[in-house]
Amino acid sequence: MDVKAPITQDVLTIPRKAPEGPQNLIGLSRDQMRDALIAVGTPEKQAKMRVGQIWQWLYHWGTRDFALMTNLAKDYRTMLAENFVIALPEVVTRQVSDDGTRKYLVRIAGGHEVEVVYIPETDRGTLCISSQVGCTLTCSFCHTGTQKLVRNLTTAEIVGQIMIARDDLGEWPEQGAPKNETRLLSNIVLMGMGEPLYNFENVRDAMKIAMDPEGLTLSRRRITLSTSGVVPEIARTAQEIGCMLAISFHGTTDEIRDRLVPINKRWPLADLLAVLRDYPKVSNSERITFEYVMLDGVNDTDEDAHRLIKLIEGIPAKINLIPFNEWPGAPYKRSSNNRIRKFADIIYKAGYASPIRTPRGEDIMAACGQLKSATERSRKSKAQIAAEAGL
Repeated sequence: MDVKAPITQDVLTIPRKAPEGPQNLIGLSRDQMRDALIAVGTPEKQAKMRVGQIWQWLYHWGTRDFALMTNLAKDYRTMLAENFVIALPEVVTRQVSDDGTRKYLVRIAGGHEVEVVYIPETDRGTLCISSQVGCTLTCSFCHTGTQKLVRNLTTAEIVGQIMIARDDLGEWPEQGAPKNETRLLSNIVLMGMGEPLYNFENVRDAMKIAMDPEGLTLSRRRITLSTSGVVPEIARTAQEIGCMLAISFHGTTDEIRDRLVPINKRWPLADLLAVLRDYPKVSNSERITFEYVMLDGVNDTDEDAHRLIKLIEGIPAKINLIPFNEWPGAPYKRSSNNRIRKFADIIYKAGYASPIRTPRGEDIMAACGQLKSATERSRKSKAQIAAEAGL
């Protein structure tokens, strides 16, 4: 079968001009914030202390008004307001699924939109965030992959997704109130729109802010980055972020994976698996999650299950089986429940955890692989999509 989908979309990237007007403090690293404060007159000897104070107001208390930063002198707060802003993406729409899943359509600079999903569970609350407007890749089973890449999100736009979700959940602590250890937003997954490792620096810097112990305080073990297999950046992720890793795997032969995840043509299974064997040791992660979408008659046979076990031998791993979430014009169908259970049983008997993911938010198109912003939605026929997938 010929594979017609390109590895990545043909994209012309135009450098973005820095926005005019006051500088946004959201998304700056501590060093960047220190330099910015010194540039507007903060004495160098005070700059580190001022960064610590402002950082806590922004990321611990969720404060958006300099006037409320009461441990800073009034004239210093006025100076901050004259030179800086505290700006987050704009929530355009908020939908709530029958199962409690929340989907936010978020507008960023330039009028572009991305989707963010919050998934409540009994023991955690997971926020699925986006890293690009559209997607660099062209995975044929993914709705987001049919939307062309517009641009990478900035560090501020990535961190901002976490902050607006905490706004909606009412989760910022109240000064003077007893400390509440319960976290409604306890986990982050970089599984929204885009390929995070094609926006590495901004993703890395945003996750460092998320993990900062004096701010959002999310453990690196509660952050999972999902990649389709950008091999050169996986080692950097282990060294520079150290979060948990998930691989959008989906195929047990290069022929099938080329068709489902075309980036496999650049970095085939042998290259991908070689770098994955080193990841847990470098990042000190417990195990890697292999994401495997179940597609009827494509990758769901007993032989596929046995090949999968052989491929990941020696890698501490969990296999997440994902029933295909259908979308308008999708060229695939979901495997039957019986077939998925049989596949899971083979994996489990080989000694690997093999949970079957319960689809969440399907009624609001918030499930895995369904995200696609309204303004960038391309109107493709089922025949067009099938042709691009090589079907």
